[in-house]
Amino acid sequence: MAAAAARPLVAVDWGTSSLRGALFAPDGRVLEEQSFERGILTVERGGFATVFEACFDRWMRPPGSFCLISGMAGSQQGWREAPYCPCPAGQPDVAARLTWIEPGRIALVPGLSCEHGGVPDVMRGEETQVFGALQLLGLNDGLLVLPGTHSKWVRVRAGRIENFATFMTGEFYALLRQHSILARTLPADDAEPDDDAFAQGVARALQGPGLLHSAFSTRTLSLFNRMAGPALASYLSGLVIGEELRAQPLDAGSEVIVIGAPALTRRYALALPQRGLRARCLGPEATWCGLRALANTLHQDAP
Repeated sequence: MAAAAARPLVAVDWGTSSLRGALFAPDGRVLEEQSFERGILTVERGGFATVFEACFDRWMRPPGSFCLISGMAGSQQGWREAPYCPCPAGQPDVAARLTWIEPGRIALVPGLSCEHGGVPDVMRGEETQVFGALQLLGLNDGLLVLPGTHSKWVRVRAGRIENFATFMTGEFYALLRQHSILARTLPADDAEPDDDAFAQGVARALQGPGLLHSAFSTRTLSLFNRMAGPALASYLSGLVIGEELRAQPLDAGSEVIVIGAPALTRRYALALPQRGLRARCLGPEATWCGLRALANTLHQDAP
């Protein structure tokens, strides 16, 4: 029985604000990549099939082509809800729970769920990046962080995502930056990143009594002319990322895999050494590698 990965694969990451795709050759090479400003929030109810066809019809024409879609397209607001796969979960568990839009041709990758003291936590799309990172780095165990609006800290053992935790770091930064009293202190536009101010913010968060107190220092440092205005946004970024690091049960000397956009992974690479940790960074390639790895578990006659 031929493996599905021997067929032309269209890998799609369909998020809240963007839509990205990669076309794989049967031998695993990425032939083309495309990006569109067609996140799920821009798609009218019932319009997902039309948008998908407009973006990827050419790629899907060859006989045997099939598509795996990760991210928010599988949410309640997306194309069709793909029920969460409970942790612990490895690639075979996720592949077995695909939601097929067109049997054998187009499928949605489920997100993951876990429990913290009776309270659920969820992710959609990050699980694919985690599997891709493990594949790229040749790892079966590790601690990974996927920074962003809602950062995810993920623990992997024996190739399975054992548990994870979500931190609203990026969203809290935006709220403080744009809608708090701090917005009157900060310049309207962010200046170039200031590494020293960022490191100072991380250190303050790690040593301080919590973000509810330390965030106000962004204002007072400006009031007393102890930090230049253009540096304040970097300082605030350091505070919220430092608060995220402060909450982690981390062992000094260990390594954290950081997956995301270069601007964000760079900040975590600067911050993690303050907790005595090493950082290894990966970018968008983790998504494509993860979707390819999931495709390798399927067969041509998948439902």
